[in-house]
Amino acid sequence: MRFPLERRLQWAVVLGALPALALPLVMILVLPRGYKISLWIWVFALGLATFALWKTAQHVRDRVLHPLQTLSNLLAALREGDYSFRARGEEPADALGQVFGELNTLSELLQQQRLRAIEATALLQAVMAEIDVAVFAFDAAGALRLANRAAEQLLGRPAKTILGSTAAELGLDQALACQGELMDISFPGREGRFEVRRAEFRQGGHPHHLLVLSDLTQALRQEERQAWHRIIRVLGHEINNSLAPIQSLTSSIVTFLERREDDWEQDARQGLSIIHSRAQSLGRFMDAYTRLARLPAPAKRATPIATLVKKVVNLETREPISVQDGPPTEVALDPEQVEQALINLLRNAVEAGGPVSLAWRIEGGWLEFCIEDGGPGLPEGGNLFVPFFTTKPSGTGIGLVLSRQIAEGHGGSLFLENRAEGGARARLRIPLSL
Repeated sequence: MRFPLERRLQWAVVLGALPALALPLVMILVLPRGYKISLWIWVFALGLATFALWKTAQHVRDRVLHPLQTLSNLLAALREGDYSFRARGEEPADALGQVFGELNTLSELLQQQRLRAIEATALLQAVMAEIDVAVFAFDAAGALRLANRAAEQLLGRPAKTILGSTAAELGLDQALACQGELMDISFPGREGRFEVRRAEFRQGGHPHHLLVLSDLTQALRQEERQAWHRIIRVLGHEINNSLAPIQSLTSSIVTFLERREDDWEQDARQGLSIIHSRAQSLGRFMDAYTRLARLPAPAKRATPIATLVKKVVNLETREPISVQDGPPTEVALDPEQVEQALINLLRNAVEAGGPVSLAWRIEGGWLEFCIEDGGPGLPEGGNLFVPFFTTKPSGTGIGLVLSRQIAEGHGGSLFLENRAEGGARARLRIPLSL
């Protein structure tokens, strides 16, 4: 059984000093009384005691100094980032063994953390290299410290030649000064419309700026092409619906005029009337499209919500509207545009059928209008907000699109949903402040 370090040191000191303490007692007990001790004997005894104390001190020093040197070397290795050293040779039961055990555990923990950090860094570098989003990192002085592969391709230069350059030298000063915007930027490697994102982070205690540029040119062009295809398809359908009967009736009227039959005047008038009606319908369609395409930015002003709701409800005379007022308040909005949106929603609700109600409330920084009807509910499919799509024979397919555009112009939104008890619900939300 090996004793702990504390007890071993204690017994080493006691045993080392024991000869020096016991020698005078032995000499007194062994030598007869009256015997005079020679000076040399006292010198020998003193020398022996001194030697024993010296060896004891040397032993204690070695037993303490070696573990402390091992401890110092281990701490130095940790400081230098070398976590492979381990302390051994001490019993875990004594105090020094517990210190070495904790240091060994700390070394293993730091080694595992460094391994995880290396793996995470390797994964991040792989992701940064493969993504098609350009990433730049600038230090507090504005010098470039990091650029991924997409950034190199964007600038048309390898990273090692641009590191240390300023944002102005790279043509990124305007992008670095904005946040969350779409910008048309021209780079040596590419030009187009980019979404700009900027964030702050700290490295080594110093602030850095992260700049992310996403090229949206292809996505926007694809969306633009799809939008044009939808618009052209709808416009072509609507115009053809009017031109086809107009062409047919025009040809018939020419035939009537050539034959001059008895009832040609009545047939000509009827044909011209139909042509006039189709021309008016086509004019209304184009007028609705123009209003949708030329919706101006909202001219906001403080508006009493109760007064606005009362005015909108009074304009709908076909069915009674149940109104549930919210708290009296004024909100900064464009009253004409919001009235138009509410009129469109109320008109749809009345034409859907059933009892119609309108309520409004203030909740979580939003003004919310809620319009409910008791009709058959919303049709299947996601075409409700497609321009010119309508389920009504005389509808233009503009009302819902215009209402949502008005809501989004105010920084809000428009939601449509079916009610569990039957019917549909429209929720128009507008922020209280923007």
